[in-house]
Amino acid sequence: MPLALFALTLSAFAIGTTEFVIVGLVPTIAADLGVSLPSAGLLVSLYALGVAVGAPVLTALTGRWDRKLVLLTLMALFVAGNLLAWQAPSYESLITARILTGLAHGVFFSIGSTIATSLVSKDKEASAIAIMFTGLTVALVTGVPLGTWIGQELGWRATFLVVSVLGLIALIGSAILVPKNLKQSAPAKITDQLKVLTQPRLLLVYAMTAVGYGGTFVAFTYLAPILEQVSGFASSSIGWIMLVYGVSVAVGNIWGGKLADKMGPVKALQLIFSALALVLLVFTFTAQSQIGAVLTVLIWGAFAFGNVPGLQVYVVQLAEKHTPNAVDVASGLNIAAFNVGIAFGSVVGGVIVEDMALTDTAWIGAAIVVLAFALTRFSGYLDNRAEKCVV
Repeated sequence: MPLALFALTLSAFAIGTTEFVIVGLVPTIAADLGVSLPSAGLLVSLYALGVAVGAPVLTALTGRWDRKLVLLTLMALFVAGNLLAWQAPSYESLITARILTGLAHGVFFSIGSTIATSLVSKDKEASAIAIMFTGLTVALVTGVPLGTWIGQELGWRATFLVVSVLGLIALIGSAILVPKNLKQSAPAKITDQLKVLTQPRLLLVYAMTAVGYGGTFVAFTYLAPILEQVSGFASSSIGWIMLVYGVSVAVGNIWGGKLADKMGPVKALQLIFSALALVLLVFTFTAQSQIGAVLTVLIWGAFAFGNVPGLQVYVVQLAEKHTPNAVDVASGLNIAAFNVGIAFGSVVGGVIVEDMALTDTAWIGAAIVVLAFALTRFSGYLDNRAEKCVV
């Protein structure tokens, strides 16, 4: 594999770290900036909204630009956003920094796959994409817990400084290693995206994605304060627990993909959503115990991201049937739906924390995941009905 691919992987690692590390720093940031926990939780929501907007809209607007120029511009924006977060004098400026980095995130993963495949021969394209996305997985396993630990020990600003340095290294590596004049596919037009958004079956899957993924973030956004205030862990322990969660996520992601291949995406998603809802419900009670909390978080991680492969495969399958000329657009919009779910879940969690107890985020998140299960059952019913009509 070419060295340029590893520059993309490092970029994915830095971007994945900055997205999720905020979860472990919510209590620290709230205390330092003198804002409430729900206000600090908005930093998760607004970043996700930046990704949701950036992925489809900015990808279309930059569709005719040189791919390498777009990549370097994105990484420069990413570095600038994290440097602004490092030096943010106020809560408002930190919000601006998060939105900027979210915009960069959205476009990066949209064009990163096309750049990765252009670097290798046709028979190695899938492996190239897998290597790039390994950066995101490794970020969950190592970057997020390490960033959380740095934030707890040296202050949350230090975390953003370290991420800025990683982004700068990735920027320099991409500038040197990524070749010029990369092959460029036809740009995705806004009209193509609108065609996808008029397909009821795809809209149903986007709803499954947003609700199923978002249900987790109702509680996950406030995992650190739950562990500190309810379970009784010291703030210095949060990084280690995030490590446990990250390892579980990595395993669950692979397991979820194999399950979707074996059972089909609809049946796999029903199993994963039902298990995820059960785990979140149980966490309402086990959060009171340190051992119970860690064990539940370990199981939670396996199911929380296990739905990602199935949802992505399912949307591609439906797009090939209903919008065959816009499969890539449909897939990209599902990435946006994941982040709409994160934003939705974080906002709902903030409202709950404001008016109810921290542990209420878990059972309410479970109820939202049950809705995703119901939507998945309904989508499966529509699939079966369509097959019978064809026969």
